[in-house]
Amino acid sequence: MSDSAQDQLIPIGSMVPLTGPSAADGTEFRNGVLMAVDEINARGGILGKRLHPIFADTKMQTAEDVTAAARWLIDRHQVHAIINGYNIGAQNCEYEPIADAGILYIHHNTLLQHHDTIASDPDRYFGCFMADAAEYWYGQGFIKFISWLRDTGQWSPESNRIAIISGSKPYSIVIANAMAAAAVQFGWQLAFGPHIVATPTTEWRDVLGRVRAVRPAVIANTHFYSGDLAHFHLQFMEEPTNSIVYVQYGAMHQSFIDIAQTKAVGVIVSTMIGLLRDDVGRHFADLYVARFGQSSTPQVGCQSYTAVHHYAVAASIAVGTGGPGDFEQNRKVARALRETTYRGVVGAVSYHPVWQAAVPYPDFVQDPSRGTPHLFYQISRNGSLALVAPEPYNTERFVEPPWFSA
Repeated sequence: MSDSAQDQLIPIGSMVPLTGPSAADGTEFRNGVLMAVDEINARGGILGKRLHPIFADTKMQTAEDVTAAARWLIDRHQVHAIINGYNIGAQNCEYEPIADAGILYIHHNTLLQHHDTIASDPDRYFGCFMADAAEYWYGQGFIKFISWLRDTGQWSPESNRIAIISGSKPYSIVIANAMAAAAVQFGWQLAFGPHIVATPTTEWRDVLGRVRAVRPAVIANTHFYSGDLAHFHLQFMEEPTNSIVYVQYGAMHQSFIDIAQTKAVGVIVSTMIGLLRDDVGRHFADLYVARFGQSSTPQVGCQSYTAVHHYAVAASIAVGTGGPGDFEQNRKVARALRETTYRGVVGAVSYHPVWQAAVPYPDFVQDPSRGTPHLFYQISRNGSLALVAPEPYNTERFVEPPWFSA
């Protein structure tokens, strides 16, 4: 490629787990970037310059894996921004080479630690943005959700007892602890847990036996690997109780349905950022599945897709992008990101001016035009995800799970 042709490209990096336990997500994150880049380029790119995506495999998502990926993208490919889904395990270590380079970084790590890192030195980390809300809001939001079901008469629990099981990653533990802290405020009794299970694992029978002994109205598992959660639910169904079953995030994947099959019907799953069921969301899903196949998951790919579009809008407002070392231009892009709410297929993405993280609706803001909706789905009989909350985005209502006894 000639130097003049190279000058007309904007290299965009993406750190995605294409191998390892989160490869199912990583594939969708890559798909979302590719789809957004193609759409933006078809419309003329950013001020006439085409985006050029470059992917780095973060494998097991360790600090070493993710930091090495960031350095490779910056040093080898001189990327102007890194945009991807999550990399759970790096614990913000990748922020250091990114801050040194002064480029933009938009991710979906869903970590409260992001707030702490930004607050520790906002000038150094000016370019680091988290495009969804922190994992803390999963916990509080879930308690609000089950309380809303109870208080609106959509569900009559047999008791006020709740059982909480957590995976062993800090992400899962923060969610479990947030659930436990909020439960009492809404009239729930913590009957079991939070109990930490070493993960990844497909064996849950021991902990499920102890959970059944307390006969909870709600069982929440805050681990997030889709395959592990499918086995958790299958083992629950060996001797089900009249409990709402919530499994965190991973059950949105087609891989969860593929393993659990018809026994998945009735499961509750949520995401701090996901695909809406309005005209815009349905159109995106149709295009996504047509391109990537029936086994693809637009509910996940929509995350990186939205972030790339938001970045393109901000860069256009800032009149261009900047490569490594171009702090002045990239500060302009960062300011445009903070000040510009983007309404995409996931709803509204609006960054908190201090956290530089998307604010959630209705967990933090009450205006749906200013916050990304915390979406709650229930797996339906055809294997699709029925969007049951929050209002006004819900398109279906909660139904009693089929394993409930008459």
